[in-house]
Amino acid sequence: MIQANLSQGPECRRLVQEAVAQLGRIDVLINMASVYSSVAFEELDEARWDAVVDVDLKAAFLCAHAALTHLKAAGGGRIINFADWVAASGRPRYKGFVPYYVAKRGVIGLTEALALELAGDQILVNAIAPGPIVAPPGTTVDEHKAVEDSTPVGRWGGEQEIVKAVAFLLESDFVTGETLRVDGGRHVR
Repeated sequence: MIQANLSQGPECRRLVQEAVAQLGRIDVLINMASVYSSVAFEELDEARWDAVVDVDLKAAFLCAHAALTHLKAAGGGRIINFADWVAASGRPRYKGFVPYYVAKRGVIGLTEALALELAGDQILVNAIAPGPIVAPPGTTVDEHKAVEDSTPVGRWGGEQEIVKAVAFLLESDFVTGETLRVDGGRHVR
């Protein structure tokens, strides 16, 4: 296991270098790190903003930048960023998550821009926007049921749905610049 502060460029470069040293090369980069915590806008300060945006958006840029040379050397590859179904819908739905929502919308923009920039190097860049996959710790029975009721397929997805989405994006040779919502249709309600 390699630990790094993903909000710092040198740490991202070290992470990639250590991964290459251990694995021999990099073919895939998955940017999934995230800070998800609620804070009322009135209580939001610059430090809290940066704590979220630096991990949820800046880290995806820094890691992609650090991995670029290695992906090119491998003859191409995949970058998969993680957004959020709410950000992919283009409509904030929950109060208290301003920096999270903004960062995840930024991840979608980063995904599209990098897809254009890197396609010529056979590096495909996409994002996954999860919805209700696994209930967070402390979710009450009523909260769990409310999510099921507001999800068209009537249930939580489970981790395997993310695995399937990642596998699809790894296997495709012609999908780039897309944000794949894995939300059980939650975005259509």
